[in-house]
Amino acid sequence: MAQNPFIPFNRPWIDETEIAAVSEVLASKWISTGVRVREFERAFAEYLGVKHAIAVSSCTAALHLSLVVTGVGTGDEVITTPYTFTATAEAIRYVGAKPVFVDIDAHTLNIDIANIEQAITPRTKAIMPVHIAGLPCNMDALRDICRNHNLILIDDAAHAIPTEYKGQYIGTLGDLSAFSFYANKNITTAEGGMITTNSAALAEPLRKMRLHGIDKDAWARQSQRSIWRYDIAMEGYKYNMTDIQAAMGLCQLMKLNKQQECRRNFAQIYQTELAKFAEIKTPAAPDNPSEHAWHLYIIQLHTGNRDEFVESLRDANIECSVHYIPLHLFQFYQEQYGYRVGDFPCAEAAYERVVSLPLHPGLTEMDVHLVIDTIRSLMKNP
Repeated sequence: MAQNPFIPFNRPWIDETEIAAVSEVLASKWISTGVRVREFERAFAEYLGVKHAIAVSSCTAALHLSLVVTGVGTGDEVITTPYTFTATAEAIRYVGAKPVFVDIDAHTLNIDIANIEQAITPRTKAIMPVHIAGLPCNMDALRDICRNHNLILIDDAAHAIPTEYKGQYIGTLGDLSAFSFYANKNITTAEGGMITTNSAALAEPLRKMRLHGIDKDAWARQSQRSIWRYDIAMEGYKYNMTDIQAAMGLCQLMKLNKQQECRRNFAQIYQTELAKFAEIKTPAAPDNPSEHAWHLYIIQLHTGNRDEFVESLRDANIECSVHYIPLHLFQFYQEQYGYRVGDFPCAEAAYERVVSLPLHPGLTEMDVHLVIDTIRSLMKNP
């Protein structure tokens, strides 16, 4: 096979805009939580149309604080999916609760709504859906289940900016939503996250919890000329975002619509061309007016060996990945909760077949077609 130019799986869209914004913060000498964080929170909330946005150090921190502020604790259970990154379940463990896994829908790869109610027990306190790859879960059904059983709905929205469900952004529909700004996400601050909510009663303590439970952050004390005096209002954590990160985030947010246009365009090319292969199942796409964020483009192979396919793409200079190894297959979750191979067959079957292809605004249409042509050659020469 002819050697292709290297096509990276992901590259953040960072240019002189972010470099200048970060340099300005560095020159100001105020580099921790300050005015840029507040600007980023306001801009993010305005973009989504949600009342409150609280910037934190990671999506894991956002999930953890969302559980803490809603009173989920030791002995409680939180229903989620095994088909996710470990951070989803880790955050549940942080508060002493048990992650209760529900299998996925084989078509969408999202949590199977039809199986949730049978997993509810008297100890269930919350449901934490994950919008895999940026495809929205059925939020109407999830909200109905939570309402009927008096449960908290916390979105793991790590993939879901700017995902829309029936014309409303994810981040506006749950009790709380947790976003990721990790290096490979649609918006990046290198590391970082955001909690969104329409509840002032939840937002106020979250702002204190993210920085040691202090009643006023350093920027507020500085601006009020009372630098040294503060109170510890509640138990807290070291989960604050810095102005350096927020400066990046503001630039990234301004690029989001353009980035989404690129991702949507490339995903549509993949959808159209890869649907011609009987051996490949293309990702589910939402019905209008919902919108996929296309954070990932995950195909499923129905022939051959997935691992060999991945290696063949890499040999052809095309970087790809696999999302995800279901959590119940890991030693830790088996030892802690007794989960075993076979417990969640749809998640296991998907894992054996999935491949995530390059999808980011640093690609060109020529790159996307080169990936498709390479796959075509692999299908002809298994």
